[in-house]
Amino acid sequence: MQKLQNYINGKLIDPLGNQYLDNYDPSTGKVYSLIPDSDERDVQMAVEAAQKAYPVWSVMPKDDRAAVLMKIAALIDQNLERLAKAESKDNGKPVALARTVDIPRASANFHFYATGILHYATEAHAMEDTAINYTLRGPVGVAGCISPWNLPLYLFSWKIAPALAAGNCVVAKPSEITPMTAFLLSEICIEAGLPDGVLNIVHGYGHKVGRAITAHPEIPLISFTGGTKTGAEIARVAAPMFKKLSLELGGKNPNIIFGDCDYNHMLATTMRSSFANQGQICLCGSRILVERSMYEKFKTDFVAKAMKMTVGNPADEKTKMGAIVSKEHMEKILACIELAKEEGGKILCGGKRVWLEGENKEGYFIAPTIIEGLPFDCRTNQEEIFGPVVTIMPFDTEEEALRYANSTSYGLSATVWTENLTRAHRIAGHIHAGIVWVNCWLLRDLRTPFGGVKSSGVGREGGFEAFHFFTEPKNVCIQIKN
Repeated sequence: MQKLQNYINGKLIDPLGNQYLDNYDPSTGKVYSLIPDSDERDVQMAVEAAQKAYPVWSVMPKDDRAAVLMKIAALIDQNLERLAKAESKDNGKPVALARTVDIPRASANFHFYATGILHYATEAHAMEDTAINYTLRGPVGVAGCISPWNLPLYLFSWKIAPALAAGNCVVAKPSEITPMTAFLLSEICIEAGLPDGVLNIVHGYGHKVGRAITAHPEIPLISFTGGTKTGAEIARVAAPMFKKLSLELGGKNPNIIFGDCDYNHMLATTMRSSFANQGQICLCGSRILVERSMYEKFKTDFVAKAMKMTVGNPADEKTKMGAIVSKEHMEKILACIELAKEEGGKILCGGKRVWLEGENKEGYFIAPTIIEGLPFDCRTNQEEIFGPVVTIMPFDTEEEALRYANSTSYGLSATVWTENLTRAHRIAGHIHAGIVWVNCWLLRDLRTPFGGVKSSGVGREGGFEAFHFFTEPKNVCIQIKN
C-alpha cells in the first residue's frame, strides 16, 4: 500500500506524528493508499522552511523564477497520462475528463503565470511639476494555499503558480480526499529544480492542517477554495489577524434559457454544465430556468439525453459520468434528493444510487438527476448540493427569471441563452454574480478575474488580479525641486 509523504524543504518526508489516513478509490469504495495525518508541527516545519527560502526566492530575477515554473509546466505535460489516471482514480472523474481538462489546465496555470510575471507592470502618477508617484509591488511573504477536492491539481496549481511567480513562498494543503496529484506534483517540483522550501505541501485534515495554516502568525495571507461554511470559519480566524484573504466559495448557479436561443448548442452545453465532473464543479448550472414557450420541449429532450448518459468505471473511455468523490458526499447528495421529494419535487430521471458490477460494485455512483415542480425559494433551490442534481422550472418574463436567478445567497456564476444581443447585455448587467456566460459555459480566459459575490466569496483570482493579491503595493512619492 503506497504511503504518500509531505513535501517540506525540498524533500519528501513522513509526518512527524507517523499517523496516516485511508485514501479511497471512489469507483471501488476501497482504500488504495495512505495519506499523512499531519498536524501543527508539520505546518510549523513547513513555515520555517518557507521563511528560510524566502529571502533568496523573493529577490530572484523574474526570468529565473519563470524558468523554473515553465519547467514544472513542461513536466506536467510530459506526465499527462500518469497524472490523468491518478486524478481519475483519486477523484472518481472519467479519465478522459482529467486528460483533456484537469491536467492540461494545471500545466496552463504554471505556464500562464510564469510568463505573466514578466509582463506585470505598475503605475506612475505625475503631480505636474510638484512630484512623481510610482507604485512598487513586492511579494507578501509566506502564502497559505488551501484547495478543494473537485478539481484537485487544476485548482491547486491555480493558487500556487501565481503565488510563486510573484516571489512568495508557499505552504499548501491539498484536500485530504484527493491528495494524489498534489503528491505527484511534489515529485515534479523536485525534478524541476524548485529551490528547497519555496513550495511546501502538507497533507491532512482541514481541522488540523488547514486550521494551523490559517491561524499561523507568520502566514500573512490565505487563499482558499471550498465550502462557504469553511470559508466563514477561515475569515473568523484570519480577519482579527488582519491577513489578506481570497475566498472562492460555493454556488447555486442559474442557467437562464430563452426561447430564441440556438437550441441544439444550448442543449448540448446544458448537459455539460449540469453533469460535468458528476456536477461537482462550483460553476455547474444547478437551477435551470426555461422560458415557458419551450419548457415542455426542453424537458423532454433534456431528460432523454440524461437517461442515455453512461455512468460507469472512470477508467473506461466511454464513461461520461464517474463516481462521486466519497461515500459521505454521495450520502449527502442522496439526502438532498429525498429532501426535494419532501418539498414536492417530481423526479424526472435518476434520483438514486447506481450499482455497477465487478470491481465497481461498491463504488459511489449516482444517476444524473432532474427534478421539476419545486418553488424557486425552497431549500432544494436555495442550498448547494454539489452533485449530479438539477432542477428545472419555467418562467414567463425577464423580470421573473431575474427574480428567480438572484434569489439565493450565492452569486458565483450564471449562464444566459439568447440570440438577442440587447437582452443578453441587459440580463448580464442585472444578474448578481461574478461571472456571466452568454451562449456558452466554462469558456475561460486566464486573463480575466474569477470569483463571486455574496456567499460565493471574497476577492478575485485569475490574471493580474492574482498578482495583485499575492503582492503588496507601496507608493513612493518623490518631490521635484525647481
